[in-house]
Amino acid sequence: MPTLRTLTSAEWPLWRDLRLAALTEAPHAFTHGLAEWHRGGEQRWRDRLHLPGAHHVAAFLDEDPVGLVGGLRGSPDGVRELRSLWVAPKARGRGVADRLIEEVERWARVTGGTALRLAVLPGNTPAFALYRRHGFAPVVSAGEAAREVVLSKPLR
Repeated sequence: MPTLRTLTSAEWPLWRDLRLAALTEAPHAFTHGLAEWHRGGEQRWRDRLHLPGAHHVAAFLDEDPVGLVGGLRGSPDGVRELRSLWVAPKARGRGVADRLIEEVERWARVTGGTALRLAVLPGNTPAFALYRRHGFAPVVSAGEAAREVVLSKPLR
């Protein structure tokens, strides 16, 4: 069973290591690539974890960090955003992604969220299946040229 930990800005090295592992292992799944995250140094990593109202979580199996996710306050009307979900290949199929999604949903509700949104790059079939299983549905139809497909789930 995975355990989760909410990260503080002091834990930026852990966030950085997980994020870089995600971008290295699955560059096709993220809009911003590895090269972009190498710019800005330590301060950029600290700033990401210090965003007002954000919720950043790391997942662990037997004390080994194996996943991450972020929750951001999207808009004043109650929309929250799920960002940067990733699970290490060795931990896939063990409920880690489910726990991370559930944690961001919990946070979104507690912070007054009315909907949770996320974006998936076209062609990322495993991500679409995961999010559909959690009740997310497309908001905007994506054509072949679409850069991202937005999915949403009502929270109330």
